[in-house]
Amino acid sequence: MSQTTILVVDDDEPNRVTLDRILQREDYVVVHATHGREALEIFRAHGGIDLVVTDLKMPGMSGIDLLKALRTLDSDLEVLVMTAYGTVETAVEAMKEGAYDFVAKPIRRHDLVHCIRKALEKRALQVENRRLRERLGAVGDGEVIGRSDAMRSLLNEVEQVAPSEATVLLTGESGTGKGRIARLLHRMSRRRDGKLITVNCAAIPDTLLESELFGYEKGAFTGAVARKEGRFDIARGGTLFLDEITEMPASLQVKLLRVLQDGEYERVGGTETLRTDVRLIAASNRDIEKDVAEGKFRQDLFYRLNVIRLNNPPLRERDDDIALLAQHFLVRFTRKDAKQIQGFTPEAVDALCGWNWPGNVRELENAIERAVVLCRHDLVDVGDLPPQVRQGGSRRRITFEVGTPLKTVERRLIEETLRYTNGDKSLAASLMGITARTIYRREAEWAEEDAGGRIAPRLDVETED
Repeated sequence: MSQTTILVVDDDEPNRVTLDRILQREDYVVVHATHGREALEIFRAHGGIDLVVTDLKMPGMSGIDLLKALRTLDSDLEVLVMTAYGTVETAVEAMKEGAYDFVAKPIRRHDLVHCIRKALEKRALQVENRRLRERLGAVGDGEVIGRSDAMRSLLNEVEQVAPSEATVLLTGESGTGKGRIARLLHRMSRRRDGKLITVNCAAIPDTLLESELFGYEKGAFTGAVARKEGRFDIARGGTLFLDEITEMPASLQVKLLRVLQDGEYERVGGTETLRTDVRLIAASNRDIEKDVAEGKFRQDLFYRLNVIRLNNPPLRERDDDIALLAQHFLVRFTRKDAKQIQGFTPEAVDALCGWNWPGNVRELENAIERAVVLCRHDLVDVGDLPPQVRQGGSRRRITFEVGTPLKTVERRLIEETLRYTNGDKSLAASLMGITARTIYRREAEWAEEDAGGRIAPRLDVETED
């Protein structure tokens, strides 16, 4: 890992020497300039300056002018200004121009180091958020975003399957983005110039679903005053996506089976046999094999649909994608709400990545929309996230002093893990890689020790929200 490089700009040599001594003690690489013009030349030539600490009062180019020039060259650069007590107003002006903060002379080591660390943290966060935005273009196409192993595997399968005419069955939990995969399959297929027609089988009453799919003839039923084309007609030459296929009534499953077997169908109330010309994609968030076993879904239809099966992984199996997706949604909703939010604080990212997202990508999308609405600063913080994400994503950290007896460490670790799991010994044992029997045995030993007056000392426990 490369060291952080700080450019110090000051025409006062004793002050430069003092700053050099302080910063090198903190393991920073220090580069010096005696005036603004020299600082600009060094900055352009060096190419690796992480932070600039500059005096405001210098001959020639002032600290304010230097600040403006540096921010033009690197908008992510943080600049810390030094000022005498009599020029605080100038320091405030510098902050309006983009300076991170100011420190008053004479310089106090603690204040300087604290400001530098905070400024570097902000810069690192800005750089990471920019990298996330850049990755969106590299690993996401607007429909499907992900760089985790699970998503790469799925996208590789999509790339192979899309050009074929084979029927595809998409499975996965609700909110995993099966509709997006269907759109990607269509866009990468040979039918991309045709229409993609989507039918949600759960959203249309059973009595109307047949006429929606196959259409109807004039007079087929009361209110049928003219012929109406069905979705198979409208999707001709393109793709028909049947979402929530397991919600289709049994009577209609038979007719869909005929379409898949023979490529034929009739409109409701019609006698003319029509040929279909669609690529069929179906999806379900249920255990379709279980529905088949229980007689809720036709086995022969399942086999016809299950030619190519693609499973959308839940978000809890895509840890590497959470921050990327969060940034994608942040960009979308900040544009929608016309807000100036640049990214997330490290604590917010920790909370997002620590939650298991039972509602998957859809839940994450809603959480980010909520955060954008509530956020009052330029970064989304933990407090802007939904309560369950703040609490469920929190991590407990136990701190021990060097030399703490191993027996004490073991007891405190087990006790705090049990608090974290609300007393669930099986879960606690699983988290620590031991058996529940070990926890029961240790608790019995501790009870005997406590009864004898030997109580393990309590150590510091911190909770990160």
